[in-house]
Amino acid sequence: MKKYLVGTFYSLPVQLFLLHFRKYQVFLLFWYIMFATVNGSFMNTYGANSLFLAPEYLGKVNFLSTAIVGISISIFIMSWNITTFILHGKHIKFLATTAQPFLKYCINNGVFPFIFLIFYLVEAIAFDKNRQLLNTGEILMLISGFIAGFGLSIIIAFVYFFSADRTIYRGMATIIHHANEHYERAPELSPQYRQRGDLRVDWFLSATLNLRKPRDVRHYSPMFLDTIFKRHHIAAVLSIFVAFVFLLVTGFFMDNRIFQIPAAASVTIFFAVLIAVAGAFSVFLRNWSVFLLLVLYFGLNWLYQNNMLDIRNKAYGLNYTNLDKRPEYTRESLLALASEENIEADKKAFIRILENWKARQQEEKPVMYMINVSGGGNRSATFTMNILQHLDSLLKGELMKRTVLINGSSGGMLGAAYFRELYRQKLNGKNINLMDKSYVNDISKDLLNPLFSSFVTRDLTAPAQRFFVGPYSYIKDRGYSFEQRFNDNTHGYLNYRLRDYVGPEARAEIPLMFFNSVITRDGRKLLISTHPARFFMKINYSDEVKVSADPDIVDYVSFFENQNPYNLRILSALRMNATFPYILPNVWLPSTPVVDVMDAGLRDNFGIENTLRFIEVFKDWLKKNTSKVVILQIRDRPVINWENPETKPTVLSWLTQPLTLLQNNWFRIQDYYQADQISYANEAYSDSLYRISFQYAPAKKDANASLSFHLTTSEKQDIARAINDTFNQVSFKRLLKITKPKEGKPGTANKK
Repeated sequence: MKKYLVGTFYSLPVQLFLLHFRKYQVFLLFWYIMFATVNGSFMNTYGANSLFLAPEYLGKVNFLSTAIVGISISIFIMSWNITTFILHGKHIKFLATTAQPFLKYCINNGVFPFIFLIFYLVEAIAFDKNRQLLNTGEILMLISGFIAGFGLSIIIAFVYFFSADRTIYRGMATIIHHANEHYERAPELSPQYRQRGDLRVDWFLSATLNLRKPRDVRHYSPMFLDTIFKRHHIAAVLSIFVAFVFLLVTGFFMDNRIFQIPAAASVTIFFAVLIAVAGAFSVFLRNWSVFLLLVLYFGLNWLYQNNMLDIRNKAYGLNYTNLDKRPEYTRESLLALASEENIEADKKAFIRILENWKARQQEEKPVMYMINVSGGGNRSATFTMNILQHLDSLLKGELMKRTVLINGSSGGMLGAAYFRELYRQKLNGKNINLMDKSYVNDISKDLLNPLFSSFVTRDLTAPAQRFFVGPYSYIKDRGYSFEQRFNDNTHGYLNYRLRDYVGPEARAEIPLMFFNSVITRDGRKLLISTHPARFFMKINYSDEVKVSADPDIVDYVSFFENQNPYNLRILSALRMNATFPYILPNVWLPSTPVVDVMDAGLRDNFGIENTLRFIEVFKDWLKKNTSKVVILQIRDRPVINWENPETKPTVLSWLTQPLTLLQNNWFRIQDYYQADQISYANEAYSDSLYRISFQYAPAKKDANASLSFHLTTSEKQDIARAINDTFNQVSFKRLLKITKPKEGKPGTANKK
């Protein structure tokens, strides 16, 4: 028994497996990311596992899409084998004298790949069954696609390396022949001693998976063995170069949907290239690696600081070229913008809009609706569209007509903007049924694949390409890819600029819509509206309270009046509103100094802040001209959220709790603060202010739809089911009572 245990321990597969933990541990990080992503432990919030387990190509999860992922994973495995073969070759010199040494290395180095492939297939089957709700035949088709793609790629790779082997051994056949003759004529060699650095290997697997003992290589000169390995290294490097060229080509032609390969494939191939680059640093630079990386970092930083290298994303449509006319982002300039004269002028313009809205209503003192939507990626966008369709049905198709303002954050704004535009198109004569569930399907379509694919193939790899919005040019990156895919998903209905909505909003044909984002420099909010709204810029204290308030909101169209602000694409305004950290790039703006903006949810994820400020500013007009003001809040999470109130403490959690306290409770803190705000607003507005909330809560406590731009089939069904949730049904009934004043009782904004 001891003999078998010792033989197993000193077999080449086991020794190589252990060697990876002893040397160049950085390569294990790639395997960890792959395992953790497939398992759902890494970036699960963004739905990264679905990119691997249910990859989409040309909008479908099918045999071809999984085959492409299979090909990419085989490329990753081959890159890992190639790089580690180059790095560890000096420890296993006996392979240099065998036929097809690289093939034998791959077989003996197959522990990690074999475990991963089994793990992947098990996870994929479970995911497709439980999350994608596929039947056995469909699952087998997807698994067959993966295996076919993986197998085809492996065959092509080894055909290439077999050809390289033949070329190498033809060139060195004479040397090998003479060395073997010398070995055979030697009377008896003394027992072999391992040289320093060599692995002890008693057995290895041959190309036919038979056990073989390593042969003595002392009769070969070290120079000869190194030459064989180096020639294999050249062949290996050429294969990785082909993978890099593939990424370049894919990024360059990515506007063509044929080249928009699944995000999992792009990421995996990029990992393959990174492994090769890391290996090259280790082999060629050795002790100089860290120094060169520092030089590279400081060099790129210097180019960036001196505007010679510009990797920043821009708001498409805005003028970045007139450097001498950029507004100054200072306290003084914002205070000047929020002067009493400017505030009063903007108030008058908005009161005209309110008067136009009232003229379109049937009652003398109508009920006014304001819609607030929350962030939450595609789950919020889909839930928002479902709720808006149902609300419009309850109000006999008059939801948009009775609504004066739509405001919110991130994903919810995607759904709300699409619904509003469909209503506008219907007013303009398009044959549109607002209750059609195909629009829910549109808004729930994948947006995550083009983001990851573009990040790899454009942002990191491919040369910069430009496109134009009006007279201004911009660089294509993942922000551009997001907008293009969202535009495709919504059939081009939102491909307009801010100026196209000025007239319809001024005439109150459609509700006002505020696009928000947060300025990362100081946490102020950037508010994008079709009309200057400088009355939003600072809190409106009463005359009795003698406190000077600094602006905490920046009015976009006024601040950037010299940058052609109305040329901004609506798609860009929505993206700025929904800039998930790291997933989408922050958008930098042409001010002095430069500022950049990100997701509106950082400051107000539920869209209530602007609504209450709007009510405060126009409370006199509202009291005089409306019977009730109803805030319809559409949320991607429960109002009363006791999700995970208790967790089992660990030493690590004790250490990290002070750092993660704010992050873990960010949305709860916003809820507490906004409940306070609503309470004060209700006191000021008596009993005519209502808040009615609609919430997405999963059917199963631990089966929440992912906070990402990708939804599985089961998640879409769960979101659709949420409309019948008891909480939401009660809210719908409350709404019907409010629309019938004679039958209903006054409510308060505090009531949920």
